[in-house]
Amino acid sequence: MMSSIPPTPPVALTIAATDPTGGGGLQGDVITLASMGCHPLSVVSAVCLRDTEDVADLLPLSAAMLAKQARLLLEDVAVRAFKVGVLATPENIAATAEILSDYPGVPVVVESELGRLPSAALANDRLMAVHCELLLPLATVLVVAQAEAQRLAMVLAGQDELPDVPSAIERLCSSGVGYVLLTGSATPGPQVVNLLYSREGVVRTDPWSRLPDRYLGAGNTLSAALTGALAHEMSIADAVGEAEAFTWQSLAGAFRPGMGKSLPDRFFWLREGRADDGPA
Repeated sequence: MMSSIPPTPPVALTIAATDPTGGGGLQGDVITLASMGCHPLSVVSAVCLRDTEDVADLLPLSAAMLAKQARLLLEDVAVRAFKVGVLATPENIAATAEILSDYPGVPVVVESELGRLPSAALANDRLMAVHCELLLPLATVLVVAQAEAQRLAMVLAGQDELPDVPSAIERLCSSGVGYVLLTGSATPGPQVVNLLYSREGVVRTDPWSRLPDRYLGAGNTLSAALTGALAHEMSIADAVGEAEAFTWQSLAGAFRPGMGKSLPDRFFWLREGRADDGPA
């Protein structure tokens, strides 16, 4: 964990869909940012209906409502980092990109999770195209799983065939993304290996011991923890390492409040007998 505590918490703003379980989405971001010593501001992009097992529906807010929420906050409070989650409509992506472009010195973490949207939204070619055209060039760090990285790169290239992973990373970085944090939880094996890329290649490699459970909010925890670390003005590489360690501990201490997936314990450090081993 971070060695020094600032006299006042840095402020981070998340734009995301709600998650009533608290496992992911807006509520997951708020919990993680608070645990990372930040003050979280939040802008609702959509209302998600779900339980701990699955999503039942996703109801996007209008782009005007999204923008009004964000502008009111940003005209009042200085923000040290942004996190962007599910936006769900091309109009909301465009509104978010317009807002972020007004704050070029503030780091932006984009948790790209179009693959988790309902199938009707995911099939929207314009949604994917606008995501690539407007949002990716503003990302300081893009947090993305391998399959989605390949699909985004395919859209960027205007092709119908998925590229291999190295080609996908190269296309993403050349699109304007500062760094790509490629998550490895969906890749089989005894370890989960996350890779941080820049245009020059691999910046750092983080192998985790694979934990046995099914989790709601693992990627959300990683990207929000990264946002929190950047709000504390850590370097990109160090912020990723901090986020990796925080996420592993949160998952190692996960709990299962319902009948579905386990939820990360973002306040693991408050519990007695918490796991002390980090990624291995």
